[in-house]
Amino acid sequence: LLSSCVQAVFSKIPIGFIPLGKTCTLSNTLYPESTNQVQHITNATLAILKGETVPLDVLQIKGEKEQPVFAVTGLRWGSYRDAGVKVSKYWYLGPLKTKAAHFFSTFKEWPQKRQGALMYLGPTERPPEEPEENPSRPPLYVRIYRRLRSYWASRQKVIPKEVAPEDWEELKLSTIELSIATRNRQLDLTRTEDFMDICVEADTVSKGQFVNRGSQKMRDPHMCPEGSQCIQASRCILQLPEGTEGSFGIDNEEYEAMPVEVKLLPRKLRFFCDPRMREQMLRAAVQ
Repeated sequence: LLSSCVQAVFSKIPIGFIPLGKTCTLSNTLYPESTNQVQHITNATLAILKGETVPLDVLQIKGEKEQPVFAVTGLRWGSYRDAGVKVSKYWYLGPLKTKAAHFFSTFKEWPQKRQGALMYLGPTERPPEEPEENPSRPPLYVRIYRRLRSYWASRQKVIPKEVAPEDWEELKLSTIELSIATRNRQLDLTRTEDFMDICVEADTVSKGQFVNRGSQKMRDPHMCPEGSQCIQASRCILQLPEGTEGSFGIDNEEYEAMPVEVKLLPRKLRFFCDPRMREQMLRAAVQ
C-alpha cells in the first residue's frame, strides 16, 4: 500500500496486527511480553479495541530499477541471515536445530565476508508533530486577505537560497553481516533526532562465536554485538561489487542482493499500542 498512489491516505490509517509467529520483534514494542501465546494474542486484540496509537518509522529501500520496498523492522545482509533461513530444514533435531544450521554453514569458505561500500548521512532534527485534527476553516475575509498577500508575494523577485551540500560519509565494508534497522524496537516518543541504526559486524568472528551468536540473532535479528561498528544515519547508499550473489532479508522477506538506497521515513505509520506500553515509553523518556 505504501508503494501505491494512496500512500498519503494510508499513512493516516491506524494499523493493528495480531502476532501469530515467533520472530516478530515489533510485537514486543507494542504489547506486553508474555510466554503464553494466547495471552499475547489477547493483549494485541485489546490494544486495537482501546484505540491508543504510536507513530513508527519506516525504511524506504530502493534499487536502481526496482520499485521501492518498505520495512518497519529493517534490512539484513550476511551469514547470520543466510543460516537463519535454513533452520527449519533441521526440524528433526528439535531444540538443536538453530545451532545445527549455523554450525553446518561454517563448512563453507571461512570467514564469510561481505564486501561493499556504504555512504551515509547523519541524523536529522525531528520536526514538531503535526496536529491530528485539521483546524476549522477561517472566515471569508481572512481567506481573501491571505490570497491577496500570497499573490503580491509571488510577484516579488525571489532570491534563491543557497543549498548547503550534503555531508556524506563513506565507509568500506568487510563484514560478516550488515544490518540497517529502524528504532522501532527501542521506541522513544520524545527523541529530538530521527535516524536508523546501521550495524557493521566484524569479519573476525570465530566459528564457535558464530554458532553461539546464531541463537541470539534468531531472537533479535537486528541486535548489534559488542565489537561491531554502530552508525546512526537518516539515509544511506549501499554499493556492492559487480557479480555479488546472495540475498537481503527485508522484514524477513527474501530479496536479491543489489545496490540500494535506504531512506528513513520518520513517523510514517501509526500502530495500535497497549496503553501500558505507551505509558512505559513516556515514563522511561522522562527518567
